[in-house]
Amino acid sequence: MSLNKKDQRLRRARQTRARIATNIAGSDAARLAVHRTNLHIYASVLSADGGKVLASASTAEKSVRDELGKGGKGGNTAAATLIGKRIAEKAKAAGISRVAFDRSGFAYHGRVKALADAAREAGLQF
Repeated sequence: MSLNKKDQRLRRARQTRARIATNIAGSDAARLAVHRTNLHIYASVLSADGGKVLASASTAEKSVRDELGKGGKGGNTAAATLIGKRIAEKAKAAGISRVAFDRSGFAYHGRVKALADAAREAGLQF
């Protein structure tokens, strides 16, 4: 049985989440989950225990679209960098400084890497 591209990504995502769950079990580290589509990138900080959303940011938000400008696209590394900074600011405002990075099966490359680097620069610890 061969898996299609989406099933392969979801399989990688399950492996990553299982690894994160065993590593942060007992600790209070939250999970920074990233999802990307062709047009947008989404980031959420989820609690370690039940997956409650503590902070979120995405290029679909009106304020972010306004900041990107008239021709601003949500599907590029500049937009991902902006979302990385915003999610770090929101997480720190919620009292979170350490997170486990969950790339949801996406390759650590391009927009996902840009978001992670921007979040680190803004003060989140992975």
